[in-house]
Formats: sequence, C-alpha cells, structure tokens
Amino acid sequence: MTGKKLLQYGSVILTILLSFSLSAADSASAKLNTFVKNVVTYKANFQQTVLDPQGNVMEQAQGVFVLERPGKFRWDYQEPFPQHIVADGQRIWFYDVDLEQVTVKSQQEALTDTPATLLSGNTLPADKYLLTDMPSEDGMSWVELVPRNVDSSFQTIALAFDQYGLRTMIMKDSFDQRTRLVFSQAKENPILAKDTFVFTPAAGVDVVGDTGL
Repeated sequence: MTGKKLLQYGSVILTILLSFSLSAADSASAKLNTFVKNVVTYKANFQQTVLDPQGNVMEQAQGVFVLERPGKFRWDYQEPFPQHIVADGQRIWFYDVDLEQVTVKSQQEALTDTPATLLSGNTLPADKYLLTDMPSEDGMSWVELVPRNVDSSFQTIALAFDQYGLRTMIMKDSFDQRTRLVFSQAKENPILAKDTFVFTPAAGVDVVGDTGL
C-alpha cells in the first residue's frame, strides 16, 4: 500500500470513528444519562396534553415544573384549574385549590416505578428501564424507555432532547392513553428557594391522609 493510499485509508477510518463518537455522544440515551448525572435542580414551564388511544385530545393543562434530585419535585398547574403536586422527599401532597382539599401519601409507596422517579431519582435510567434510541424526523433526539417491572402502570416513556436539553416527555399508560409534556424556558441547575418543596396546607383546607409519615 502506497503512502498516499495509506493516508487516505487512515483518513477514512478516522472519519468513521469520529462520526461514531459524535453520534453516540449526541444520542438521546446519552443525553438522558448526562441529565440524570449532572442536573441537580431544574425548572421549566410545561404544557400537558392527554390523548386517548385514537389520538383525540382528552385534557390540556399548563404550569410550572420544578425538580431537585434526589426525590423532590413539584408540578404547579395554573390552567385550566389551579392544582399543586409537591414531593418533599418523604411525602407527596396533592392540592386541589378549587375543592380546598389536600391528599397526602407516602412518596415511596405512591411513586414506585413511575415516570415521576425517572428524572428525580438517584439511579441511572437503565437500572429500571430498557433504553432504545429512536429515529427522529423533528430534529430532536428521541429515546424510548420500557419499564423492566412488568407490573408498571406505564407501557413506555419517550423522551426528546434538542440542543438546549430536555424538551418533551410522552408517557403511554396501560390503557393506551398518552400524556405528552412539552417543556419550555427550561433552566438547568438554577438556585431554588429553600422552601420550594415545603408544603403547608392553608387554614380551613381539608387534609386527607397521614401527615405524620
């Protein structure tokens, strides 16, 4: 093999290796692992859409999502009805403002093997899910997660990342209904107020459950 051909051959191999390296680094599964490892706090607006098995819209809502790993998060629904879901690490509080009612449960029991623990947990996704990178037609990197636990209430979870980070989450439950969450104005590792995940029921609000867990 001549020196010129050897140089060309080496150039081709280098290009292939670099292409493989870049594609692996840019895969959605890699981005998900990076998110779980490096993002301790997270805050974003969200739009939620629930679809029936035929793809018809059943519900729509929007609000703000805040996360602090491990184990703390809150969903503040602003429209169409104000609701708050707050996980403080031990308990999870469900507050329906219009009904003036709070339901509190053990976080460990309520959130075992649910999508809520995917982003807020302290284990890698592959520990509880089978990950498959998916082809994309929208310019985003998609990964599908299938729960290893066959008794999970969700069949699949799909996550999409763009150049700025996590953009979309789609959850398919055991009834073939899909919940789509689209995140915007996201901030990774923002400084959060110390009381972000502290929930204190307002006076006169009916509390159902065990607050002394």
